[in-house]
Amino acid sequence: MKHIVLTGGGTAGHVTPNIALIPRLTELGYRISYIGSVDGMERKLIEELKIPYYGIASGKLRRYFDWKNFSDPFRVCRGYAQARRVLKELRPDLVFSKGGFVTVPVVIAARHRHIPAIIHESDMTPGLANKLAIPSAARVCCNFPETVKNLPKEKAVLTGSPIRQELLAGDAERARKFCGLESDRPVIMIIGGSLGAASVNENIRKILPGLLPDFQVIHLCGAGKLDPSLEGTEGYVQYEFIKKELADLFALADLVISRAGANAICEILALQKPNLLIPLSAKASRGDQILNARSFERQGFSMVLEEEEITENTLLSAIRDLYCHKDAYAEAMKKNNNIDSITRITDLFEELIQTHRS
Repeated sequence: MKHIVLTGGGTAGHVTPNIALIPRLTELGYRISYIGSVDGMERKLIEELKIPYYGIASGKLRRYFDWKNFSDPFRVCRGYAQARRVLKELRPDLVFSKGGFVTVPVVIAARHRHIPAIIHESDMTPGLANKLAIPSAARVCCNFPETVKNLPKEKAVLTGSPIRQELLAGDAERARKFCGLESDRPVIMIIGGSLGAASVNENIRKILPGLLPDFQVIHLCGAGKLDPSLEGTEGYVQYEFIKKELADLFALADLVISRAGANAICEILALQKPNLLIPLSAKASRGDQILNARSFERQGFSMVLEEEEITENTLLSAIRDLYCHKDAYAEAMKKNNNIDSITRITDLFEELIQTHRS
């Protein structure tokens, strides 16, 4: 039986693509194990799926001063030693890394144990963890055509990002009943998320008086970010987060407003939803969301409004313009290459395993 070790952690974006691969890997007869951090959020998500989980020490590698910069290198070294022991015990055919700092010692340990490793970079430019892992990887999967040009030619593969297949099976009428919305006006879904959600939430709520005469709004605003004063507002519903009903809400939405995290925009692309992206400001990040958003804008998939450009007038105008041209955006997404990311990535697994065994 083929055996694969998945690794990735720190944020949901480093875990959910791995989870999206699991049904297909099971179909192909893989034995699956997972390496994450000892107390990372990924542990609960993976153990719920009954996948064997191995926790290792993890330290964050920072570009800025922090006292933990003096202790975390020792945690990384400890994690490397632990990863070597786990890989020696498991003897997998392949390691697949979705990113996050916990994956660096795993990918390096795989190279030293002569186990091929594939890493996946969701953003336009690799984050620090993946930059450190790329020299030890056999292949680097990526989302954007621009990324391929900036990676070692013999390693880069354009695969797109694996998304949860259940998102493609939503029911709009079921969502309408769940939300209590009418069928007389189009529906906008706002995905505030967690990172930087406060700014998006605040700006959307400011323009509700201008939006609600023409649109209905489903607002996913993040944990602890509900506005009690808006409860009962006709045509507006808000939730901290949605899990079970998310596919249905996507099916109901005519427009989507979102940050520009790589996994979020890949889901929007797969669902062919006309969208307005508000990337996280470079002041609050390394600027990867801005690059992601601009790539989607160039390809005709998205309208982009940067945070510094937002006023009540610019946001309301952008939404109205997006709705007027929604068919053009949907058509551009439909004409996209439509890479079957899950098949593309698992075919890469099969190819690399066969090559390594021969």
